[in-house]
Amino acid sequence: MAKAHEFWIEPKAHQIAPGSDVVASLRVGTEFEGSDQPYIPGNFVRFQFAQNGKAFKVPGVVGDRPAVNFEAETEGLMVLIHQTSNLGLTWDDWEKFENFLRHKDAEWALEEHLAKGLSQEKVREVYSRYAKSLVAVGAGAGKDVVAGLATELVALENPYTDQISDGLQVGLLYKGKPRRGAQVEVFERAPGGEVRIFTARTNAKGVANVPVRPGHSYMLDAVVLRRPQGQPADGPPFQWESLWANLTFTVPG
Repeated sequence: MAKAHEFWIEPKAHQIAPGSDVVASLRVGTEFEGSDQPYIPGNFVRFQFAQNGKAFKVPGVVGDRPAVNFEAETEGLMVLIHQTSNLGLTWDDWEKFENFLRHKDAEWALEEHLAKGLSQEKVREVYSRYAKSLVAVGAGAGKDVVAGLATELVALENPYTDQISDGLQVGLLYKGKPRRGAQVEVFERAPGGEVRIFTARTNAKGVANVPVRPGHSYMLDAVVLRRPQGQPADGPPFQWESLWANLTFTVPG
């Protein structure tokens, strides 16, 4: 199986005191292991935090690493929000592209690719990432926000204040509407660092129930595959476009 490379926001601590600093890295990798990406405005379309009904730009200077480092002045649930610019890649190995589609529950795209007689050599894909992270400032009271991203995961319960022993309810949206019957990949990291991977699936309302355990950290990932909505002004055309929704949080121990 080809390993997909997720993009996520990884706070140094998901629970902090008011007046302390929110410190978080932007990471690209897999299974909670990845490279730390610097603060580069040209690499993102949107970089904000929402708290208590208001949204603000994440402050930063080009090259800052970690990319998030500012004072949390107000108590409440903080939602970090990041949308990357579009990026392109070329799949030189058809088998790896095929495995990627199967891994991300997009076998329909494989069938369509073959049915339309699209080339299996140097498959071109354009992709964008839509990452969120939940940080509790103080008690962390509040709700996750619907940020209006092209696709996004929304925690329907607060992992820091709500009773979630029966699982955390998470909504999955695409163009503001529920994604029904969609796969959500779950990365669960234990306090000792061990990572377990499993999947959940959204119901008819676009909601998935994610089993969670105290003291563990979570990264949720869901990918939309579609035909490209645009093509580059120069260079070879794209055959596919992927949009990646990601959400990270910790369940208090």
